[in-house]
Amino acid sequence: MRRSYKFLLRPTRHQQIAFAACLEDHRQLYNAALEHRRTAYRRAGVTVRYGDQSGELKGIRADDPTGQGRWSFSSQQATLRRLDKGFAAFFRRLKAGQKPGFPRFKGRGRFNAVEWPKDGDGCRWDSQPGHPSATFVRLQGIGHVRVHQHRPVKGRVKTISIKREGSRWYVVLSCEDIPAQPLPTTGAVAGLDMGVASLVTTSDAEHVVNPRHLQASAGRLAAAQQALARKKRGSNRRHKAVARVAALHAKVRRQRLDGAHKAALTLVRTYDVIAVEDLRITNMTRSAAGTSVQPGRGVAAKSGLNRSILDAGWGVFLRVLAHKAESAGRELIAVEPRDTSRTCARCGHVAKENRVSQARFACTGCGHTAHADVNAAKNILRAGLALRDAAQAA
Repeated sequence: MRRSYKFLLRPTRHQQIAFAACLEDHRQLYNAALEHRRTAYRRAGVTVRYGDQSGELKGIRADDPTGQGRWSFSSQQATLRRLDKGFAAFFRRLKAGQKPGFPRFKGRGRFNAVEWPKDGDGCRWDSQPGHPSATFVRLQGIGHVRVHQHRPVKGRVKTISIKREGSRWYVVLSCEDIPAQPLPTTGAVAGLDMGVASLVTTSDAEHVVNPRHLQASAGRLAAAQQALARKKRGSNRRHKAVARVAALHAKVRRQRLDGAHKAALTLVRTYDVIAVEDLRITNMTRSAAGTSVQPGRGVAAKSGLNRSILDAGWGVFLRVLAHKAESAGRELIAVEPRDTSRTCARCGHVAKENRVSQARFACTGCGHTAHADVNAAKNILRAGLALRDAAQAA
């Protein structure tokens, strides 16, 4: 398996300055490469590719030895590949008839990560293994940076990245050949219904509380954003206010991720087979357009629902659950979510009227009543087991 490890860095003041310079130079390289592609195609109809721009790196580094020349050649190639992937995604979406999303220039604060594609090429993880009390990562142009390693790294380190989040710096290790750690079998199976009132409801009628981290921090965020709006653009006070808002959002993100890890771990330890909805969260959280007669109708309510869905962090939870299930040797089955909340788990009758309220289900066919989310979770489990049986039969 391949997994990523993220550790907080403890750089010195000089290393923080070097980190910022590294990001800025890679940002300028990215923007220059994007401008090169745009200009060549607009003026001469020539398509510039990654190989062409990578071949020019040697000359760029030679012309700017104290700028671009001080960083790792392979990290600069990774930045050019990042741009190339952006163009590949643009053409793929264009061909599929989706919103294309042409690659944009990266402004200050919009380029927050640099990757070294190979451990040992301009970087080295655990660069001082004999040190008795700390771990270090060595980066070309920056030096040996102290790492707050809170858990052991397993497998083989493939790539190393540095990432800026607010005022903090992190190192991200992508590792290969990580051994699986299967858990003892329990014989239990479950279907999971994602919700807003409860983050997760299982087919065994267990409810995982939705902590609503963003809502809990809404007051502090509103005050910080109001203070930011009063600051003069370009001033030091505005920069500090931006940092305060970013720090509050980062805290909410960390809280949401921590809760997702704990909830997913509990489920993986309890169940051998887990069926979940194959949700299209991006489609579900699109802004409402109203109707042709009343363009603004329902927009405010849909906006509130979108905020609640995003605050619950369904995508984060499902991604963490998938990773933990794979590592533990559990089976995770994604099923079509259509009509799972309208179908009676007892008789199979499907009707919009079955869903009386957010929490109450009452079948208009057989009279069966249940908690609406538990009923939906049972339908999800049944559909997941049917998919598993069909796959085994084939």
